[in-house]
Amino acid sequence: MRVHVEARLDYDFPERVESLLQIEAAVADDQTVLDEQLTFDPPLTFVRRDDPVSGERRVAFEHQGRLAIAYTATVEIADREMDLAGAVQHRVAALPIDTLPYLRGSRYCPSDIFETIADQKFGSLRGGERVAAVAAWIIGHLDYSPVSDWRTTALETYVQRAGVCRDFAHLAVTLCRASDIPARVASVYALTLDPPDFHAVVEVFVGGRWRLLDPTGLAPIDGLVRIAYGRDAADVAFLTIFGRATMVAQSVTVKRAATDFHD
Repeated sequence: MRVHVEARLDYDFPERVESLLQIEAAVADDQTVLDEQLTFDPPLTFVRRDDPVSGERRVAFEHQGRLAIAYTATVEIADREMDLAGAVQHRVAALPIDTLPYLRGSRYCPSDIFETIADQKFGSLRGGERVAAVAAWIIGHLDYSPVSDWRTTALETYVQRAGVCRDFAHLAVTLCRASDIPARVASVYALTLDPPDFHAVVEVFVGGRWRLLDPTGLAPIDGLVRIAYGRDAADVAFLTIFGRATMVAQSVTVKRAATDFHD
């Protein structure tokens, strides 16, 4: 499937500050960037800070005053087999080294205090079956509602029983880590998401590989364009500002691209 994405950000920086922008589609085995353009108005000088291991792409820049950022891309998404049924849960000693950080608690995902809750709710289920049960419980018990803010943790979401995509993702990650399953948050562009926006989903490591999961149930897995992944939302913010700034406007558009696209 080919997907066309557009992201437009308009910010006002009252003082000259550094910022880290992370809105470009990642380089990954299951997606290929066919065409893209990143522009700044007014033009500015930036430094690329891409990660060759994760495939995440970032730019660092310094600016004062109004700034409009535009990113457009056409991305080919490969067929994704994300079925959780029968996906085994690995012993910790058998896990790849790079999955181990995603077993531990983090700022928004205090998994250490959820171990008893996870065992009570999901019993003897393991691996893919347990992940599927976590996702089903979240969809069945949480309301999608903007009751949270940037400080909200998975514990608060569990108590409130409501939140937005990042809250759903944090709670899913927390319950999976509490079940000894590596899990991380991924930021994505999502086809058919209504209203369109940057979207937070989850990746879990079961059955020998990372598998995408949307605990909100709002977007199909085969229409997700991965931007970045990390321990929680703090690692995948689309714009990290090392100072002060005001968002003036923001928009995201995701649609199926024409099938006759050429390089």
